[in-house]
Amino acid sequence: MRDERGPVVLLVLLAIVAVLVVAWGVGQEDARSLAGPRSSAVDPSPSGLDPVATPAPTRDSDPEDPPADPAALPGGGTNVFGGNHFLVAYYGTGQTASMGVLGESDPDTMDRRLRRAARPFARPGRPVRHVYELIATVADGHPGPDGDYSHDIPRSVVRTYLDAAHRHGALLLLDLQPGRSDFLEVARRWAWALRDPWVGLALDPEWRMGPRQVPARTIGQVHAAEVNRTSAWLARLTREAGLPEKLFVLHQFRADMVLGIGDVHRRPGLAMVQHVDGFGTRHQKRATYAAVARPRRFTMGFKLFYDEDIRRMTPRDVLALRPRVRLVSFQ
Repeated sequence: MRDERGPVVLLVLLAIVAVLVVAWGVGQEDARSLAGPRSSAVDPSPSGLDPVATPAPTRDSDPEDPPADPAALPGGGTNVFGGNHFLVAYYGTGQTASMGVLGESDPDTMDRRLRRAARPFARPGRPVRHVYELIATVADGHPGPDGDYSHDIPRSVVRTYLDAAHRHGALLLLDLQPGRSDFLEVARRWAWALRDPWVGLALDPEWRMGPRQVPARTIGQVHAAEVNRTSAWLARLTREAGLPEKLFVLHQFRADMVLGIGDVHRRPGLAMVQHVDGFGTRHQKRATYAAVARPRRFTMGFKLFYDEDIRRMTPRDVLALRPRVRLVSFQ
């Protein structure tokens, strides 16, 4: 009688060998996953590099690409004017063209116009950063329900421009026209947006009213102490959140708009700009700039008006100004 156990034993041995081979292969794969680059499920970078170490997009990159490092500024780096950057801004508020070019079109169309306006300011070794200066708190000619002669635009509008800034690689600058409120009080209401690494703050003393003043009937003013309280708060927010340097702009076109400007403190973590705003002829604008500029205390900014300026200065004219301008905005 034939012994049937031989084939059975052979099948059992083959099964054991197969299990051992599979187990060895799984172990090798686990070892590779621990020792080698992270998979695409963890690291979306096609090169497999750590995203933090991936070079940030240059100004020639596709503006729709998200930033490689969310803690860096558009185009890379952590200093606003680092890498010899020059800033060009469009100014206004959302949903209306009455206050500047920013709101004349949808954000994507505005961005294309801004890039065309910014192109003549670029030079080899001097790339351009684009800025959306959005009036987030607007001065009013009436007191409103809280009696402060100003109102905040809807958060949804700010988010629309913030999303556009991230799509196109631009900074967003929140401009405050506080009416009878304190700049710091108003700035605190925008803390949620200022925690974004690409959002900065601009103070416009023209619209900082005293207790008996009404916007558009008088030109306002601010004391250096109020500017310092606001900048100290913003610098602390920036530091505690681990954010890159923030743009901090102080608008001015008359000497008495900022009382005690020599007492304004420079703050680590803030790129502090004195922005000279006056409109008129080329001669008038140069005279205003010469009268109020404080280049030893600030980086300098300058405004061009599409409608109000008479024979508007060209980019070459602006670049020839002394002290040297590093930020120009269009209204």
